[in-house]
Amino acid sequence: MARRGLKKCCFTTVVLLAILAIIIVTLALTIFKPKDPQITLEPVNLENIQFNTTDIKLSMLVTIHNPNYGSFEYNSMNGYVNYHGSTVAEVPLAHKKIPARAKVTMPTSMDLSVDKLISNPSFWDDVASDSMNFTSTATLPGKVRMAKIFKFHATVYTNCYILFRILSRAVDSKCITRIKL
Repeated sequence: MARRGLKKCCFTTVVLLAILAIIIVTLALTIFKPKDPQITLEPVNLENIQFNTTDIKLSMLVTIHNPNYGSFEYNSMNGYVNYHGSTVAEVPLAHKKIPARAKVTMPTSMDLSVDKLISNPSFWDDVASDSMNFTSTATLPGKVRMAKIFKFHATVYTNCYILFRILSRAVDSKCITRIKL
């Protein structure tokens, strides 16, 4: 009789563990699967661009939307703005924690190097065509926290394509972001 109870207990335990494994795998492959964050760049005060001898100071708002069920935290670092292959500005990105399923907007600024812009062979052609194409790259290594229990190391890679219209001072940007665990 005791042997029969032991068999029932073992069978019940195996079935419960199998159901639990199926639930965990299903959640990991659907809800908890990491989704790429969305980043938008919005210039601020393009009418009041500050010129000095070597730099143009541009202020902007960076909006990060985290669609994941885990928060992401990264340390302070720099992003880089490139113009036809040469780095023309550094963009400081302050230490931030982006909550799960939230949108965070942070102000930042960059100092475009006028010397590097003008010395680029494509500069005068772009000025004549009324548009300048920039690319911005940033790599954000950090930690993802799921349900305040699980911690994973993750890296967010961002490439933004920025089109600046000179006469209208309008800016269009498109960012492609990938997260890697």
